[in-house]
Amino acid sequence: MWGGRRLESEFHKKLPPQKRIGESWEIVDRFEAQSVVVSGPLRGKTLHELWTQHREELFGDVPDTARFPLLIKILDAQEKLSLQVHPPENVASRLGGEPKSEFWYVAAANPNAELFLGFREPITRDEFEERLSEGTLIDHVHRIGVKAGDAVFLPAGRVHAIGAGNLLIEIQQNSDTTYRVFDWNRTDPATGTKRDLHVEQAVQCIDFEDVQPNLIRAKSEMLISNSLFEIQKWNLDRAREAAPLGQFAIVCCLTGNLSCAKGNLAPGEFFLIPAHLEDRQLKPLVPNTSLLRITIPV
Repeated sequence: MWGGRRLESEFHKKLPPQKRIGESWEIVDRFEAQSVVVSGPLRGKTLHELWTQHREELFGDVPDTARFPLLIKILDAQEKLSLQVHPPENVASRLGGEPKSEFWYVAAANPNAELFLGFREPITRDEFEERLSEGTLIDHVHRIGVKAGDAVFLPAGRVHAIGAGNLLIEIQQNSDTTYRVFDWNRTDPATGTKRDLHVEQAVQCIDFEDVQPNLIRAKSEMLISNSLFEIQKWNLDRAREAAPLGQFAIVCCLTGNLSCAKGNLAPGEFFLIPAHLEDRQLKPLVPNTSLLRITIPV
């Protein structure tokens, strides 16, 4: 209900006609959805099959998990999303969910676009529930204006919402657990009812001392490196090796066009470069080509 058509207008995704689309799952290994190899000797294989049957060959020496540990999406927020939270690991297991920390890169943003992140000042759980019941909670949520090129890390437990007019690349733990706190009193046009909230679960997850978090202020190509993922932004003005031989990488084209081996990428497209692929040079095809390079630390 909050999506738009920018996945089509900006990134040329094929969308069903006359429907709002909020998410494009680009790299996914879940029970309900799979990335599938487009071409080459492994054509037709799912990401899960690659992960379970060709682990060392394609991904190198990475931590062992049942499924590929990242989920990568493009989000088109024509309208603002609900105020929500994702569970930390210690709470997720208790609630029957999956832990989720995530990273957002702002691919495009309307004038005055903003993100809702954390709180303006410390707040107790009782105060939080009181403000929620009286309808003033959003006045206590920290807001940050954003533009294209901004980035932010959202640890599990951070209350957040995407404001209207944002087109984001989202790189996250492979999880689909979200607890909605507040949905702007909206009615879902598809159902004629308000969407479910999950306040009881959310308050067990929220970090109430998460006050005025900042955007990432990168001083180099490295945007973030932690135990979950490493993300760099490259302005590709010459051919560069995607990653050392033996390490896989996921590449997202942001602007321009680029190639690697026999694959070309346009903005909003992704490919996975196998760990032992010999031809691993990323080559710009036009000026002003930029990309996100995503790996898993070992």
